[in-house]
Order: sequence, then structure tokens, then C-alpha cells
Amino acid sequence: MVGTISSSLIRESSGLVHSRCQENVLWTHNDSGDKNRIFAVDTKGKLIGTWHVTGARNRDWEDMSTFKDENGKCFLFVGDTGNNGRLRSNVTIYKLEEPIVTKQKGKTPATARAEAISFPYPDLRHDSEAIFVHPKSQDLYVITKRITGAAGVYRIKKGKRTAEKVTDIEVPSVPNGLITGAAISPDGERVLLCDYFGGYEFRLPEDSESFDDIWKVQGELVDLGTRAQGEAVAYSSDGLSIYATSEKRNSPLIKVTLVE
Repeated sequence: MVGTISSSLIRESSGLVHSRCQENVLWTHNDSGDKNRIFAVDTKGKLIGTWHVTGARNRDWEDMSTFKDENGKCFLFVGDTGNNGRLRSNVTIYKLEEPIVTKQKGKTPATARAEAISFPYPDLRHDSEAIFVHPKSQDLYVITKRITGAAGVYRIKKGKRTAEKVTDIEVPSVPNGLITGAAISPDGERVLLCDYFGGYEFRLPEDSESFDDIWKVQGELVDLGTRAQGEAVAYSSDGLSIYATSEKRNSPLIKVTLVE
């Protein structure tokens, strides 16, 4: 544990990313019931900024990811993909330019207008708490949260508004496929999935021709420390560590150094 997210504004850290453009900046957001806002915290968990996301609605925000383009501009992706009652035929992932963190005074600032990427699933209505964007292709991936059976992996190709089924994955030691968070390493070679208690890292096999070969390997257990209800994980910007939080007030900010 490297710190505590102690701000009273952050009651349920449901998504997490480590900025690829700003050193020592982590982004997070609350679960459903909150405003359409994101929070910047430092690598000790201290709140350093709050932004309203223009053009977005928080129906059930569950996870977030980040992407740095060829021009060095960074974007955040916020997954409004929660669907507990399976009432939503479409879910949405918001894409927005990452705000520049500066000292704030007075009224909460707003981000540039977010792009809403809304899509249906090709088969059933699903609940999901895990998304990531591939750092090279910019394809979006959504992993479903299943009460029974395997978790499903779905892909939304860059520029598209439809999801396609990639595969089902059986994650050892995860009860009933209850995946609550996801992250991808900066080089796109590793994917981390988590449940409420632990993490599972998948590594792309050498000489693979397709990124989706990563789902054919066995995930390796990653100890994420003690989390009351873990729902958010992120790779550090150098890919050498993992950050994790819990969906409770005064959540510990955990950092795990990976061993090659």
C-alpha cells in the first residue's frame, strides 16, 4: 500500500488508469449514482483535481482506460457499461481528451466534449465492469461479468459502433466469472483482469499474429493485497507495476511491482 484515497468525493473507486502524459497522475471515477465527473489523484492517493465530463451521463460507470496517440495526445475512455438488471439494450463508452492537471480554485471545470461510443451486444444483454483500449489498434475490449458461466470478451473496432464476440474465457479461481476490472499494459502485450480479491495476468504468446491469441493462454495469479471490494486496476505508465483500489470510502491505493 502506497497511500489512501481519502477524499470524501471519491466514495467508490470503480475505474483507474495511470496517465501516459502526466507523471504521477492517476484518474478514477465513482460507480453509479454519482455525477458525470472524473478525479485526478497523485500516486499517494491525494485528490489533485475534479472535472465534469461534458456530454456524458453516469448511468453506471464501471471502468476506464487510456490511450496515447501518435501525436502524443492522451485520451481517457470511461465505460458506462454496468447493466445489473439487463435493462439496457445499448451501453456506452465515452472517449475524451485527458484534462491537464493544474491547481483548481472555485467552480469545478469541465472537460472537452466527450465522444459517446454506444453499442449493443450481438447476442444478449450483458453486465460489464471491465474495459480497455488496445494501445496500438485503438480497438475497445469489454469483458462481461457473469453470475454463472465464463466471462465473455467483446471487441468494438476503432470507429465502429457494434460489438463482436471474440471468445469466452474461464479464469481459474474466479467464482462464476465475476470480473470487476481490466487493464492492458502500455506495450499491449499483457492484460490484467481482476475480481473482488485478486488479479489474473494474461501474456501474449511470442510470435503471435493476432492480439486475440492472448485469450488462449492461462492467466497467472497476481496478488493485489487486501482489498475490501476490489473493482479497479491499472498498469503503471512504464508497465512495471500495477495500481489497485477498492470500491469503499478511504480506499487503500495499492502498488504491486511486477517481477519478470
